[in-house]
Amino acid sequence: MLTPLRFIFLIVAGVTMLACQSNKKNVLADDVIYSMKRPVENRFVRTVLTDHLNEPMELAISISGVVYMVERTGAIKRYDPISGSAIVYDSLAVNPVEGNGLVGVTLDPQYESNHFIYFFYTPRSGPLRHQVSRFVAGPDHLDKQSEKVLIQIPIELEASAHTGGSLQFDGNGNLFISVGDNTDPSQSEGFAPIDERQGRIEFDAQRTSANTHDLRGKILRITPRPDGSYTIPDGNLFPKDGSKGKPEIYVMGCRNPYRIAVDTKTNYLYWGEIGPDSGVDGPQGTKGYDEFNQARQPGYFGWPYFQGDNKPFHDYNFQTKAAGARFDPVKPVNESVNNTGVKELLPAQKALVWYPYDKSEEFPIVGVGGRSAMAGAVYHFDDNLNSAVKFPQYFDGDVFVFDWMRNWVMAIKLDDHYNFKSLEPIMSSTKIDKPIDLVFAKDGSMYMLEYGEVYGANNPDASLVRITFNAANRAPVAIALASDSIGSEGVTLKFSGGHSYDFDSADVLHFKWSLNDQVLSTDSAATHTFNKAGRYRVTLTVEDSYRNINSTFLTIKVGNTKPVLHLSSPDNQSFYFRNKTFRYEINVSDREDKAIDLSRLKVTSKFITPSHETQGLIGHQMLSKSTTAGETLIAQSDCKACHTVDKRTVGPSFKEIAVRYKESRPIKKLTGKIINGGSGVWGPHSMSAHPQLSEEDAAAMVQYILGLTDKQVVEALPSKGEIKLTQQINRSNPGVYVLMASYTDNGGNLEPFTGTLVNTLRNARVQAEDYDDMHHMLEYPSATGVGFQMGSASNGSYLVFKNIDLKFVASLTYRISSLNRSASVELHLDSPTGEIVNTLRYEPTGDWEKWIELTTPLKMTAGIHDLFFVVSKKEKPDTDLLNIDWIRFNTNGK
Repeated sequence: MLTPLRFIFLIVAGVTMLACQSNKKNVLADDVIYSMKRPVENRFVRTVLTDHLNEPMELAISISGVVYMVERTGAIKRYDPISGSAIVYDSLAVNPVEGNGLVGVTLDPQYESNHFIYFFYTPRSGPLRHQVSRFVAGPDHLDKQSEKVLIQIPIELEASAHTGGSLQFDGNGNLFISVGDNTDPSQSEGFAPIDERQGRIEFDAQRTSANTHDLRGKILRITPRPDGSYTIPDGNLFPKDGSKGKPEIYVMGCRNPYRIAVDTKTNYLYWGEIGPDSGVDGPQGTKGYDEFNQARQPGYFGWPYFQGDNKPFHDYNFQTKAAGARFDPVKPVNESVNNTGVKELLPAQKALVWYPYDKSEEFPIVGVGGRSAMAGAVYHFDDNLNSAVKFPQYFDGDVFVFDWMRNWVMAIKLDDHYNFKSLEPIMSSTKIDKPIDLVFAKDGSMYMLEYGEVYGANNPDASLVRITFNAANRAPVAIALASDSIGSEGVTLKFSGGHSYDFDSADVLHFKWSLNDQVLSTDSAATHTFNKAGRYRVTLTVEDSYRNINSTFLTIKVGNTKPVLHLSSPDNQSFYFRNKTFRYEINVSDREDKAIDLSRLKVTSKFITPSHETQGLIGHQMLSKSTTAGETLIAQSDCKACHTVDKRTVGPSFKEIAVRYKESRPIKKLTGKIINGGSGVWGPHSMSAHPQLSEEDAAAMVQYILGLTDKQVVEALPSKGEIKLTQQINRSNPGVYVLMASYTDNGGNLEPFTGTLVNTLRNARVQAEDYDDMHHMLEYPSATGVGFQMGSASNGSYLVFKNIDLKFVASLTYRISSLNRSASVELHLDSPTGEIVNTLRYEPTGDWEKWIELTTPLKMTAGIHDLFFVVSKKEKPDTDLLNIDWIRFNTNGK
């Protein structure tokens, strides 16, 4: 159910919001009130500025509000806040193989006067390398002749994973550059890639991250000069003469610092570290952790010897498979044959925050699942004194971080000494599609790039969004409802805006309904007759007492109506009974078509072993798709970030996996791989572990994937016939028979419409937890560990099962338990006070886990009804009356 909080972010037929804050006294008063306390989510307003971006990477905003954003394949796009439009500003010729390409962008601190813009990219021509270049940004495109190459970083294509590529300036004009370790992680079982065997250089991160004479696996700090060269600022990790290491290095020991943030007040550096992939501890060391890090001064941050709070890996011999001693974080030593720098490294620094795939003991708020930690920006309230949309003072000094895989944004709150204090979610109820960068504009609003659902794809939901904060009177939420959205010529429709609401309850709402330029009504409701065929846009505008306005619209189609399909059967239409048949006839009516052409009627039937959602389908339903448990679990997980059904992205498609294992079908092996992660089968990319999944859930996911190559033979059925109910039924997870029918009409005076009908026949034993609605009951796991039960029932508690056909049902069997109370369960038709057709009277069983089955007769009832199972006990005590496990519908008294 959608709460009012969630409606503010719900796109209802296209929402536009116009906030006219005319009452300045009210604005300032509320600003003070909401600055220092934790803000409620409905004060944030998220606006999509442009979408359909192609792998967006990083963004930068000028003081005047112009947004530059880069796409990995080379495009540079620019958003103009005045025109409200985004254009392809220019492009760079890049090598986009694997994660390379155009990855980073930032603006010079003096951009408004010098128009310098910097890019981190992998050029298409010449030796393979990353480079940071500076251009002059012209009014319509880059001045390509102005390019100055500041720094080049050679890389190996064979190990092109982990690019880093983020660019940020500090408050002193120094440029920070993040660089990944350029190491292939796929052959180290998700642990530290420290393979020193000959010919395996790309599998050894000691040659990069732990090498003082290599720029990879580092965060660099340089000072750009006006002529396009750079100097080394004082205070980097190594002397400027390069005697102990590359003087550009500020932080070393990074794996993939993909997004960084710099506090321009303190010049402290923050970054997200995307960690190794093992989901469990092993002989090579601890499981993988992602990190958020803080560097107040230069230092070594552990990779590939340590992670998290300096959890050490073992000195593992990839030739003999023998694990040696744990590395010492106080005295780390790089003895790799591939190391060209000093051997004795500085003591390893601990992460600020760290978390694995499964639940974090230290930071449980981060959740579970795939990991991709990134840092966004540090917010300063005083930078935006006169802005009405800035984030509140509550977030002053907070570090805003995010996780690309888990789709959350959080604020790291620090104490007065800049030590970790807490993590707080931001807009946790808002759908975010893979955040990949965020910054604060000069007005204190947040701009965020959302990558979109699938990695390596041109996602329609890849967007630039702006998030503002409203400390003053909030605009109302407009909700428009119509009696119908389609109809024939002459149809009269009723419109209602009465469900619109305002977060500030003292406000009086004013309504306006309009059709094009015609005002239909200034009340919350309107009525209009549509006499001509066509498409119409009906707009509802809601205004509050402070002249804040919100609008939404409905699209009305006139000239045709959907055909209506009707199912008739002499049999029960809700339940199947083993070794019987279901007889059916489907009739079609259509207001516009004079004759029904049955060749347009499509009827099919299939048996589905369902997920919990499909078990709840009873009687006549409108259904677009039937899903299995595995498909539902995949949709709810992070799988789609790396896999699609039929297209290879960062990982193989599900169909490729199904083809590969079509004959062997190694369900147990693949189940373990989903839970524990893995690598090396489909290429260099490692598969995330999912230790939070049970073996049963992971196996269901495998079954769905492997079933994608199975031939789905769905036999076409006549409009009148019968279905044999002969499937073998799994008692613990019974399936459903689904009869589906559709009919497409001639279109009338508009366009063809398709009417559908879906009827499901379910097992006659209905689990109590599969209710459609309930009142004052709780759901408990079964003591056996399989399924659930409903309990904590008191007088007046009830369960509701909708659209139930009681034809031929002669009795009901209840499986119940009760500690020490006797009471009754009454079956009412269509409401809690409707006609009673069945009553169960029971005595206590003496223990909640002592179950009994009781059968009571049912008054023979015709038609389809909503069933209300109401618990009744008039005298005290009338609480904790019973638990219900299931209810079985019996024919012929059995």
